[in-house]
Parts: sequence; C-alpha cells; structure tokens
Amino acid sequence: MKNGFIKVKCVSPKIKLGSPEFNATLVAEEILKADSEGVKVLVFPELTLCGASLGDLLRDRLMLEGCENGIKAIMEKTRGTDPLAFVGVPVGYGGEVYSCVAVLQAGCLLGLVVKNTVAIDDVLGQEKIFSPVEDYFPIDEYAGVSSPVNGTHLLFTCENVRDLVVGCEIGMESQNASILTRAGATIVVNPCASYETVASEEYRLMLARVKSKRHACGYIVCNPGEGESTSSAIFSAHNIICENGDVLGENKPFSSKTGDLVSEIDVNYIANKQRNGGLVGKGLAGTLGGNFFQLRVEDTALTRRVLPYPFLLENQEEMAKRCEKIFEMEARAVARRLTASYSKCAVIGISGGLDSTLALITLAKATDYLGWDRKSIVAITMPCFGTTSRTKSNAVLLCEEFGVTTREINISEAVKVHLEDIGQSMENHSVAFENAQARERTQVLMDVANQLGGIVVGTGDMSEVALGWATYNGDHMSMYNVNSAIVKTLVRALVAHYARGAKASVSKILYDILDTPVSPELLPAKDGKIQQKTEDLVGPYDLHDFFIYNFVGRGFAPDKVYYLATIAFEGMFDKDTIYKWLEVFIKRFFSQHFKRSCSPDGIKLGSVSLSKTDLNIPSDMSYELYLNNLKSVKK
Repeated sequence: MKNGFIKVKCVSPKIKLGSPEFNATLVAEEILKADSEGVKVLVFPELTLCGASLGDLLRDRLMLEGCENGIKAIMEKTRGTDPLAFVGVPVGYGGEVYSCVAVLQAGCLLGLVVKNTVAIDDVLGQEKIFSPVEDYFPIDEYAGVSSPVNGTHLLFTCENVRDLVVGCEIGMESQNASILTRAGATIVVNPCASYETVASEEYRLMLARVKSKRHACGYIVCNPGEGESTSSAIFSAHNIICENGDVLGENKPFSSKTGDLVSEIDVNYIANKQRNGGLVGKGLAGTLGGNFFQLRVEDTALTRRVLPYPFLLENQEEMAKRCEKIFEMEARAVARRLTASYSKCAVIGISGGLDSTLALITLAKATDYLGWDRKSIVAITMPCFGTTSRTKSNAVLLCEEFGVTTREINISEAVKVHLEDIGQSMENHSVAFENAQARERTQVLMDVANQLGGIVVGTGDMSEVALGWATYNGDHMSMYNVNSAIVKTLVRALVAHYARGAKASVSKILYDILDTPVSPELLPAKDGKIQQKTEDLVGPYDLHDFFIYNFVGRGFAPDKVYYLATIAFEGMFDKDTIYKWLEVFIKRFFSQHFKRSCSPDGIKLGSVSLSKTDLNIPSDMSYELYLNNLKSVKK
C-alpha cells in the first residue's frame, strides 16, 4: 500500500454448477492465496457460490441453505486473512430471493450488498427469479450473523489505510457507481454475470472505462467463466480493472480458465481527482450504510506499468492519430485568433530549434485552413552571438520549403548598443547578457507585427513554462502561444510524425533539427558549435515531463513522483540523478510561477495544463513543504 497503491484482484473460479459446498472451498482457497499475494480487495463473479446460470434452482430452499452454509464455511476457513472479499450469493428471506454479494474480511461478514437492477432481456431470466429491492431487506440473521448490514448502496471503509473506501454494484447495467462515488467510494467493484456475445467484449470494456472515468474511481469487473451452463449462453471470464478511464488490466474472453487478474489501484490519486473535481459530497457523503475494516499496512510491489513518457502513446497507430488531432486543434485555434484579431499576417521567430519548427508547421496548417497564402506567415531569423550555422541554415531552408515570407534581422549590433547603454561589458556573460538578446528578439517581433498588422505567435512549450526557462518579457511573451500545452517530449514526437509524412527535402531538414541539441543559443558559439545545452543546465526533459505529468497532472507528492520515476526510468537514470533534477524541478516550478501568471493565451489540449485558469496558486509561495517531502526519501 505504499504511496496509496492498493493491490486488487478478480478471479473466476472453475465452479461446479449447483454445488455450494465445493464452490465455497474454491472461494476460501482463493482468499487464502490472495492473502499470501498481498491482495487487499478480491472480487468474485455474481452468484459464484452456486452459479449464475442455475435458473429456477436459485429459488430452491436447499440451494439457498447450501449457499448460506457455504458463506459460513468460507468465514471459518479465512479467519485472520486480509483481503476484503466480494462473493456473489443468492439470499432467501420471507419468501423472496435476492441476488447479493457477501462482503467478507478476516473471517467476518461485513455486509450483504443487494442487487437492485435486473436486465429484463437477460437470457438468465433473473427478472423472474429475484425480487426488486429499493434499499434493504430486514433480515434477522444470516450465516450466523444477527441482523447483518445489508442494502443496495453500502460503503466499506478502511480505518487504517487512507482513502480506501470500497463500494459495490452488481451487474453491468447498474447505475449505483454514481451514488457510491459521490458518497466517497474510491473503488467500485462489480461482480456480474455478463455472458458473451459477438459484441459484448467491446461494450463491456467501454462501459468499464466510462464508469471509472465519469466517476473518477477504480473500477473492477468480474465475470463467470468455466463451470457455468452453456444451455443458453456462454461465459468467458472477461475481467477488467480500470482507474479513472485507464485500463490497468484485462483478462480477455476465454484467455484464462480462472480469469485471474491482478493490478494496483492508486486510491490517493483517485481521492485527489474526486476532491478536485467536486465529485464527493453533494449531500451524500456519510449518508450511506456500510461497515469498517482494517488491513495490514505493508509495501505494495507494483505489477502495473509505470510509463516513462506519459504524454505519448505506445501504440504507433494511435500515436499518429493523436498527433494529427493535436495539429488540427492547434492550427484551428491559431486560425481563430488570427481572424478574431483582424490580423493580416502571423509573425514568428524561427531559430532552427524544435519549438519554433513545430509552431511554423502549425501556422502553415492554420493558413491552409483559412485559405491564406503562406506568405502571410512572416518568419524572422534573428542571429546573434550564440547562433550557429547549423540552426540558422535549418531555419532558412525550412522556411523556403514551406513557402513563407522569410526575413533575417541580425540583432548583434542592437544588443551591443543596449549593453553599452546599461554599462554591461561584452565579456560579462551573465544572465543580463543572455536575456538582453531574448528581449531584443521579442521587441523586433512585436514591432514587425505592428508594422504589418499581424500578431506575434509564441513558440515556448509547457516544459519550459513549468521550469520558468524563459526570459521574462522575452521569449516568455507573445500575442498567442501555440505550444503552451505541449511538453518537450511531445514536441519532439509531433515534429517526428510530421517528418515521416513530409516530402524528402522537408524530412531531411526536420530530422536534422530533431538531432540538434536543445539550446537557447544565448552564449557565443565555439568553433561553430552550440556551447549552451539546455538539458545540461536544467536537466533532461524526459524527466521533467514525467515530473509535470505526475506532480501537476496527478497531484502526487514529490516523494511519490520520485518513487515512480525510479521505476519508470530504471536503467536510464540512476536514483541520484532523478533526485537531483526533481529537486531542481520543485524549486523552479514554484519560484518561477510569476511568469506563468501573465502568460499569453493558448488552448488546453489534455488533462495537464499550466494555464492561469487551470493552476491557481500564488506566485510568491514557499516550496519548503514540497522540498522537505522529497528529502524524506533520503532518510
């Protein structure tokens, strides 16, 4: 349970249809096995103690008594075990029968969750077997427990594991997840009896993802497998574990006899999403029945993958689609700004680097959408002391290939005059020396835009914005920023995607730009080579983009970000390197926020955003709390 990760499991035992005693033994064995594996939440299918396809025998007195005795046997055999287990069982009371889930932990019956939604077109005929119930039924005793807690909406709260609150809905058609999560559930389990059809796999997966995303929760689906009848339908043990719309694990139909599926749900992350999204409360928090339990507190060995590049998709086909979508969104956004500002042109500073290259591609697409001549894009190169022939030539060649208006304005003399005016020696390569060049470039762009009746389109990306790696009122400023929501690793991926589809002459230039070290080129070059490499100064963007995603996007504390980074970048960066640059990230993220407070407009692309409308924090707050949290990993 380290850092909020709760190991969960669903299993579809190969039951013997209509044999509660045999099935109870299977369930008890699975609970004992899960306990040895460190599983904390264990889910079985609906009616697993007797079989969901038993038909009218689900109302048989002998069968119901056998299932009740089966629950007793499970409780006896699993005393002292840790997993919170959800076991499907039919329960008879007062001449009625209910589809229930017995919630067991450490040999105790914590409650009975009652199904309140039955599909009327179900080939299992459940609507003819089970009685409807709106809330609960007043049962006196079950499995040796007097007046057991029961109801359609119950929460099971762990007293010693923060943010672990588990709710249960039964059946894929149930709508109870909304009520459960609004009342505080971070995990919703769904023991169901969904049979296989030619289209059910896609529908089931889609529904699980949508529910987990809509309600910002961990969501576990467990279906029957072998052992069920094939008289009317077939069951495939299609089991799914989701977290806020992401599929952590899926046992594909018929891929496993027992459907075993294990992963870890991050309940701290889920709770944070619910709080920030205003999904908890709404008059429901603390109003539902349920029970409390305790778990052994221990580290959780992660089996789920931690991706080092969270802004990228591993599937190349899907990534290509994502790139095209981003290009269209960005291009249409800047096209709208150009027309809304009655601009005659777009002015951009082009350096031969990745960011300005991506902005140029976006502008080309925008003018194409508008039906404008690409000559309405005014791309200005502004060489100075640190400009290399490689970046300058790439910038010029790319502009020629794109057919835009190209201007070269050498700012060296203007910067020298300015430095002389303020009494700065040309030999003093301080921050004033560097920033004077960046501010002069911005002044040139702004003034040219005024001359031509256009706007300046900025090129700075989100990675730079997060670190404050921009000169205030220099490259920090523009009239619209197309890259503001794109991190550096995604910038690289977008340029590479465009290069793969471009004509050979353009691709050659783009691949050379991709191979060029990231640099602001503000210090004099040596032998024509770049001397100022950004990643040597502020750290690898691979790491910083990971930090942005997890610290800003997922709300993780620095110690958790560090823990995940050591897993994601194992073999790429050692722990000391990760710690060093995470410390830099924390300090710069907070100390440089004043730059983000007055940044130009730019659209939001995904769930992670640093715009002033998405990140409302003071510009002068201390980072001490977060730095001390990171330091705790060294103790």
